[in-house]
Amino acid sequence: MAFNAVRLTENVYWVGAIDWTVRDFHGYSTNQGTTYNAYLVLADKITLIDTVKTSFKDELLARIATVIKPEDIDYIISNHAEMDHSGALPEIINVVKPEKVFASVMGVKALKEHFHLDYEITGLKDGDTLNLGNLNLKFLETRMLHWPDSMVSYLIEEKILFSQDGFGMHLATGERFADELDPSLLRQEGAKYFANILLPYAPLILKLLDRIKALNIPIETIAPDHGPIWRKGPGTIVSWYEEWARQEPKAKVVIVYDTMWQGTDKMARAIADGVALEGVEVKVMKLRANDRSDVMMEILDAGAVVIGSPTLNNGLFPTVADMLTYMKGLKPKGKLAMAFGSYGWSGEAPRIIAEELKGMGMEMVAEPYKVKYVPDQNALDACQQLGRKVARVLKGKINGKSGQSKCS
Repeated sequence: MAFNAVRLTENVYWVGAIDWTVRDFHGYSTNQGTTYNAYLVLADKITLIDTVKTSFKDELLARIATVIKPEDIDYIISNHAEMDHSGALPEIINVVKPEKVFASVMGVKALKEHFHLDYEITGLKDGDTLNLGNLNLKFLETRMLHWPDSMVSYLIEEKILFSQDGFGMHLATGERFADELDPSLLRQEGAKYFANILLPYAPLILKLLDRIKALNIPIETIAPDHGPIWRKGPGTIVSWYEEWARQEPKAKVVIVYDTMWQGTDKMARAIADGVALEGVEVKVMKLRANDRSDVMMEILDAGAVVIGSPTLNNGLFPTVADMLTYMKGLKPKGKLAMAFGSYGWSGEAPRIIAEELKGMGMEMVAEPYKVKYVPDQNALDACQQLGRKVARVLKGKINGKSGQSKCS
C-alpha cells in the first residue's frame, strides 16, 4: 500500500498515520477513528516532530520516504511521551540513527521509564530555542496538559504551533485540514475530546491561553497530534477551547440514567417533559444506549445534570456507578444537579447519587426523589414538576449571571 506525505508549507510535511478502525481509546469511544500526527521539517537539520503508535511505524516511515530517506533525519523531537505518540520512537531511532533526540526535561524521564532506553535524550526547558540552521524551533512546557512531560513546539519562521494533544480531536478522515471538513463535525468531535481528556485541566488551559496571548506569538497554523490541521482560521479552535475551559453554564439539562424494569426510565422521561415545558434544552441519555464519553460531551456545556438509578443490592446500578466514577475524575464545574430513581425494597440509590454529586461540588436543586416500584400518575406529575424546577433554577442562575434571559 502506498502512503503519501501531505505538504503543509514549503518546508513542512504531515507524515503521520490514520487509524480508521480504533473504537476505544483507553475508555473513550472513538467511533470516528483517529490519527496519530507526525511532522517532518525540511530544515538544514531535518527534524521529525513526534512519532506514532507502535503498530503504525511502517506507515510513518513510508510517508517520510516519499519526501526524503528516513536515514537523512538529523533530529527527532518528542512533544509528549504517551504511547500513541512515542510508541514507535525506539524503532524509529534504530532506523534513522539521528544525531539527537529531544524532549522536555520531564519527557526525558518519562521516555526512559517507558522504554528503558540506553539512547541519550536531550532535555529542553521552557522557553528554549533549537537552531535547525535556516529555521528555529521554540519550546513551551505545558505540564499537565495533559501529562507532566507535555510541551509544544513552535516553528518561528513558519508560524506553526505543533500543539501535541492540545487543539486535537479523535477523527479519522481522508482530509488533513480542518477547512476541508464540516465545522459542526469539528466542533462536536473537538468538544468530545476536550470533555473526556482535557476537562480536568481547564484552569491550566486558561492560563496557557493567557500566556500565549501575552507572548504575542503569531500563529498561522496549529498542527495537533490528533485530528485535522488548522491552516486557516486557527483562532476558531482556540476560541472553542477558551469557551469550554471557562465552563460557563448554558440553558441545557442532561438527564443520565439506567433502568431495570422501566420505572426509572418513566421518571426520566417525565423529568425531561418538565424541563422542556420551561423552554430549556434537554438531553436524555440512557447509559446502556450511550457511551459514557458521549454523555460527558453533552455534560460539557450543560448547566444542570440530573442522574437516576434503580437501587440494586442496596446500591447503584453498575452503569450509573461507572458513570459517576468517570465523571468525578473529569471534574466538571459549575453544574446544578438532582438525583432520582425507583426501587423495590430499600431505595438507597438516589441518596448515594446525591452524595456523589455534592462531592463533585455540584449544587443540588432538590432533595433526592425516589419512587417505589412503578411510578403512578401522581409520581410522574411530581417528576415533571421537578424537571420544571431544575429548569427554572437554571434559568435564574444564568439570568442572574448574564443579566438577560437566554431561555426565551
